[in-house]
Amino acid sequence: MSFSMNLYYSGENGNAKAFAEEMLSSGIVERIRQIEGCLKYEYFVSLENPEIVLLIDTWRDQKALDEYHSSPLMADVARLREKYDLHMKAERYTRDKMPEGDSSFIRN
Repeated sequence: MSFSMNLYYSGENGNAKAFAEEMLSSGIVERIRQIEGCLKYEYFVSLENPEIVLLIDTWRDQKALDEYHSSPLMADVARLREKYDLHMKAERYTRDKMPEGDSSFIRN
């Protein structure tokens, strides 16, 4: 069963945004997206608190995430987290079917 992780990166003086920008510009994000089982890997900046960046990554299953966590890419990510002195909060969500009534609120 696929699941998503919401990782909230926080720092000071724009460090969280600088971290996400370096993740993109260095090619690390693109390499992560190529990992078999990675379904989504995307950063978002909070409009309410610009010192917070949200990463939403979605994985096919726990095995795919475990393989990423044990890959050399994870060391690159950890190095950049340290460079920018970031703190994190994590949430995990599993997918389920949207109730039919909820779909009436979605504009396609």
